[in-house]
Amino acid sequence: MSHVQRNVEPMLKVENLHAYYGKSHVLQGVNMEIAPGEVVALLGRNGVGRSTTAKAIMGEVPPKGQILFKGQRISGLPSHRIAHLGLGYVPENRDIFPAMTVRQNLILGIKNMQNTGRWNIEQMLDMFPNLKARADTAAGVLSGGEKQMLTICRTLMGDPDLIIIDEPTEGLAPKIVQQVGDLIATIAKAGVSILLVEQKLSIALRIADKVYVMGHGEIVYEGSPQEFLDRSDIRKEWLEV
Repeated sequence: MSHVQRNVEPMLKVENLHAYYGKSHVLQGVNMEIAPGEVVALLGRNGVGRSTTAKAIMGEVPPKGQILFKGQRISGLPSHRIAHLGLGYVPENRDIFPAMTVRQNLILGIKNMQNTGRWNIEQMLDMFPNLKARADTAAGVLSGGEKQMLTICRTLMGDPDLIIIDEPTEGLAPKIVQQVGDLIATIAKAGVSILLVEQKLSIALRIADKVYVMGHGEIVYEGSPQEFLDRSDIRKEWLEV
């Protein structure tokens, strides 16, 4: 079920990426590539630098090294410029506007009012009956799972070519985890590339075309989900608690 276009220029190419928090050297030469339409899972224990990788790509942490998006160098650009080039970002903290309605939150995600993208508001609401039922309710009263759906949907309203989703299932009930997984699969079917930072192997392996494992600020493993499943040594060393 892969929508990956091989033998074309990568959608995203990260080369020798370093990043710091103060004096702490968090990313120590990260290399990764995401092809058009590819779903890539970035796995690893907490604190190894996965969220920092997402933030460095989006310009929220100053990156050192080279980041190319659709062939254009984006390292060093401000976050809003990067977003306007077609890179969507769903941060860990479910960044919604609580006083605004669900519908207003979705409208805020639209980058270009003239341009009709791959997604529209009614489509989003149809995909999630929960959100549809509360379209005109203040987003602050939504459950954690509904807020997560809304954050992802709002990012999609900007019609990104690649979306980075950081820990989308953190703290959610199993049934909602399944729904978030289905949503990510739907995004992939529409041809959007995805970088998924995720703790839960089940969801990552269900939808990923490629797996990267991170340890101590660098990529320690790259392979297909099937190859990864065959590597209990990698899982033991870098993932199991």
